[in-house]
Amino acid sequence: MFVQSERFVEAHGGKRNDIAVYGQESNDTTWRLAKMNLAIRGIEADLGPRWADTFHADLHPGLKADFILANPPFNISDWGGEQLRDDPRWAYGVPPAGNANYAWLQHMASKLSPRGVAGVVLANGSLTTQQSGEGEIRRKMVEDDLLECIVALPPQLFFTTGIPACLWFLNRNKANGSASDHWRDRRGEVVFIDARQLGEMTDRTHRELTDADITRIAATYHAWRGEPGTSGYADISGFCASATLAQIAENGFVLTPGRHIGTETPEDDGEPIAEKIGRLKGELLVAFAENDRLQAGIRAAMERADV
Repeated sequence: MFVQSERFVEAHGGKRNDIAVYGQESNDTTWRLAKMNLAIRGIEADLGPRWADTFHADLHPGLKADFILANPPFNISDWGGEQLRDDPRWAYGVPPAGNANYAWLQHMASKLSPRGVAGVVLANGSLTTQQSGEGEIRRKMVEDDLLECIVALPPQLFFTTGIPACLWFLNRNKANGSASDHWRDRRGEVVFIDARQLGEMTDRTHRELTDADITRIAATYHAWRGEPGTSGYADISGFCASATLAQIAENGFVLTPGRHIGTETPEDDGEPIAEKIGRLKGELLVAFAENDRLQAGIRAAMERADV
């Protein structure tokens, strides 16, 4: 993520030294690899003096970041939450000891500067869960106007897990972006993007988003924010929709994009529904008959082989 961020800055006319990189990692091997990976690319970064657990040994306690990228482990239950009941990071409510999803979200939120934006990858369950006070935490985060965008991702994107995932975008300043950007005022609004049907299978178990898919998602988000140079935003049935906080409240603060977007309107092929049902029924009966024929042939071949 840090390497890609540096490339993003340079691709948009910035310089490597325009950003300061901070991070933390609890696995010693991963921590060493990350330091080496950044060093060989000439990227200066503060990953802390050692590897350490983010929740129990915050190595950047005073950090307030303008941009945060995070892909925390999904649904971890052994994060030691019972020892952190009074932690000041839980501004929206104490997360359950049996699941760290809302601890991660609140940790990231606590690190945002007044103009900070965070992108966090989480399991889809975080969008709907009501267990152990998580629904109440989600409600408070929405009512505080911290949430800016939710993206539902297609399945099978990750090599390490098949759990469906989503992207949470948090923003401390939805008024108009930075002083030089003059984006539109998005206060009281959230944009939902349903990207579950995007991507291509690269093998039987793994899917990847194409460049066109990523461009479509990003362009939709940028247009919704009203960034200069965009062509303007409009809701698209089955893909994206902008909802007010009142509308989200009407849906019980459930953040599943499909709840707010609806389903894509199917194309009309001109075939009357009664005729289509009859045709499909006939095709199914033919397939059943062919299946019976093939099974009979296999049985006969097996009997001849036994002889």
